[in-house]
Amino acid sequence: MVLSMRNQIFRQMLIEQPPYLYRQLFPKSLWRIGVPHKKSVYLTFDDGPIPEVTPWVLDLLDRYNVKATFFCVGDNVRKYPAIYQQLLERGHKTGNHTFNHIQGWKNSTATLLENTKKAAALIDSTLFRPPHGHMRISQNKALHEAGYQVVMWDVVTRDYSRFMSPEQVLKNVKKYTREGSILVFHDSLKAEKNMKYALPLAIEWLLTQGYTFELIP
Repeated sequence: MVLSMRNQIFRQMLIEQPPYLYRQLFPKSLWRIGVPHKKSVYLTFDDGPIPEVTPWVLDLLDRYNVKATFFCVGDNVRKYPAIYQQLLERGHKTGNHTFNHIQGWKNSTATLLENTKKAAALIDSTLFRPPHGHMRISQNKALHEAGYQVVMWDVVTRDYSRFMSPEQVLKNVKKYTREGSILVFHDSLKAEKNMKYALPLAIEWLLTQGYTFELIP
C-alpha cells in the first residue's frame, strides 16, 4: 500500500507537473512563462492535426475566443494540409513535433534532428516539443544550436491515458495550473474522449479564475 502510494506520487511529479530538479536538466527549454502583471496560461496541443479531432478543437477554441499553440506531427501535416492551414488562418501558432513522432531516448541525435528537419519542410516554426517529452541532454543542446526553442510544459493533463477518466483529466488542470503554466492537451484519437470532456470545462474554469490565454512566444 505504501509502495503504491509512493509510485503514484512519483509518477505525478514526473508527469502532471515536472519537479524543479528535472527542469534543470533542460534549463534553456520553456516550462513556464511568467508575464508581469498578467495572469496568463498557455494552451498547447500535441500530435495532430487529424480530421477526426482537430476541427472540433478549432471550433471550440473559436467559441471561447481562445488561441493555442499546436505541436504538429509532420506526417499528419503532409496528409491533412487543409487542416494545418486552418490552424494558421484561425490565428493559432504551430510547432514542430517531429515528422514521425519519434522519441529522443530511442533514437540518435542525428536521427532526431533529421526527422525534425523533415517536419520543418512542412511546419514553418522554430518551436519544438519532443514527443512524450523524451530527449537526452545532448539532443536538447543540439536542437537549441539548430535554432529551435524547445517547449516543454508546466502541466500535462494526461488526456491520452486510458487509465485516466475525463473527470481526472479536468482535475489535473484545476490542481496543477498556476500563473504562467504551459498546459498540454492532445488533438489525437487516443485522447479524444477525455479531451472532449475536459477541455471546454477547463477553459471555462480557467476563465472564471481570471486567467487569460496567450500564445507561446
